[in-house]
Amino acid sequence: MPDHPESSSGAFPLVRRAFRAVSSPFVAERAVTRTETERHGTFYGGWRLPVRGLNESSIVYSAGVGKDVSFDLSLIGKHGCTVHAFDPTPRSVAWVGSQKLPSRFVFHAIGLADRDGQARFDSPIASSFVSFSMTTKGEGSSASVECPVMRVGSIMRMLGHDRIDVLKMDIEGAEYDVLADILSANLHIGQILVEFHHRFTSGGLKRTRDVTAVLRGRGYRLVWVSLKGIEYSFQRDPSG
Repeated sequence: MPDHPESSSGAFPLVRRAFRAVSSPFVAERAVTRTETERHGTFYGGWRLPVRGLNESSIVYSAGVGKDVSFDLSLIGKHGCTVHAFDPTPRSVAWVGSQKLPSRFVFHAIGLADRDGQARFDSPIASSFVSFSMTTKGEGSSASVECPVMRVGSIMRMLGHDRIDVLKMDIEGAEYDVLADILSANLHIGQILVEFHHRFTSGGLKRTRDVTAVLRGRGYRLVWVSLKGIEYSFQRDPSG
């Protein structure tokens, strides 16, 4: 993820990032809110987000683990958050099982969806890739697997959570249906970090613009967009 590791605040860094992001053919929106953000995670797997108020009582959901938990470990190490990580796909499950991870990293072999049950995940085209997808419709390799999926609200009830402080999603195109389900259920989520996959489908940019407009209407401010124009960080206005 091509971004700088230092924290940012004020108008100039935001304007600079917005200007550079315009050059990306995938950018759907630009962040204009003046909000201080902090970088967590690697160049590839990191995100920027507001961290004021995050602490050992904070609940983080991280969906789409793959083979990079640098974001999760950074939040745990610096702010003491408990991270519930979700990924049902076999390469990720095997990788997580081979790692030595802290007790505050809690892994669940469950995918996020707009329903509870099972879903087909198509495997990636290359054997060296890790990301399976519910939305490729057979466009990857011919191999697929059936994996358990749950709605975010169902997971919260299962885990006994009445809120999520940060929800991070990189779920290969399923984010649109999951966000619609979250909004229809009116779940209490403080921040939503999402990678939009509009670059994979025709009309995808409009779909991303539509959902970001709905999020804004529900009181979520867009506080950061990656230079690639695909990773977005939203923060809910506490007064909204």
